[in-house]
Amino acid sequence: MSSLRIGVAGAGHFGRFHTLKIAASPRATLSGVYDLSPERAALVAAEGKSVARSFDDLLAASDAIVVAAPAEAHFDLAGRALRAGKHVLVEKPIAATLDEADGLAALASERNLVLQVGHLLRYSAEHRAISERMQRPLYIDCVRIAPFKPRGTDVSVILDLMIHDLDFVLSLVDSPIASVDAVGAPVASEHEDIANARVRFENGCVATITASRISLKTERKMRLFSQEGYMSVDFGSRKLTMIGRERGFPIPGTGGGKFEEIGWKDHDTLEAEHAAFASSILDGAKVLVDAAAGRRALAAALAVTDSMASSRAIAEASGLIR
Repeated sequence: MSSLRIGVAGAGHFGRFHTLKIAASPRATLSGVYDLSPERAALVAAEGKSVARSFDDLLAASDAIVVAAPAEAHFDLAGRALRAGKHVLVEKPIAATLDEADGLAALASERNLVLQVGHLLRYSAEHRAISERMQRPLYIDCVRIAPFKPRGTDVSVILDLMIHDLDFVLSLVDSPIASVDAVGAPVASEHEDIANARVRFENGCVATITASRISLKTERKMRLFSQEGYMSVDFGSRKLTMIGRERGFPIPGTGGGKFEEIGWKDHDTLEAEHAAFASSILDGAKVLVDAAAGRRALAAALAVTDSMASSRAIAEASGLIR
């Protein structure tokens, strides 16, 4: 094949953006959009004729499928696509449980199919710049907060927002998780809307991650330090600042410290994710965020969820919350 027919399952917020990227791709054509709501599918599809009447119809018309449905449907839809011999890009989280994630990984491996997980930040210019400059972080602080929106509240803020930073941190720290201490609370929905987790790794690195979907402003920042230096990244303004010894302009009076500031204006992360998906299928390129990476991020998110439940039980027993 020199070009892919890619279908989209799920015509929500992310399904719309996936559809636009496929329609504009030089290596793919949009084979259809399927959603439980035909009206929504028609609204998102590039053309009316691209609406699939059923998921089976979408599979029949496609070489690959993007699963952008709610998280609880990921295992069913991705599994059906893999069993039908279709390559899959599934939005995060890979599935609802580790057993489901293992099942999808096994299906993809048995059938020699690409299974890519949509942890979007891995395809960002920021991720590349950070990983090139800091290979041995000692401490990472992540903040991801945003105003409340009904979208995504079918799951907790951990699986909705925090999992982005969990995956990012896991990609930077080459060590198993030793412990997790987390707290959280539901405020505007039935699931936790704000959470904080402290993750300690076996190699001594510590990451503190805060996620909120009930804030008055949007902020996405990360700070890291190690013997290599100190780094501050603002994902909103797309700017990275680092003080270290290897790159940048000398800082007078520091005995060798250097200052570097870089930014990005034109890098399209979702476009890069789709280009990587096509390259893995058509060129045999290594899958950057594969099933193993998706499972590791899910396992970390579930560990945060379990720790949060334990913290809540303690707070309830003490009368701190009711």
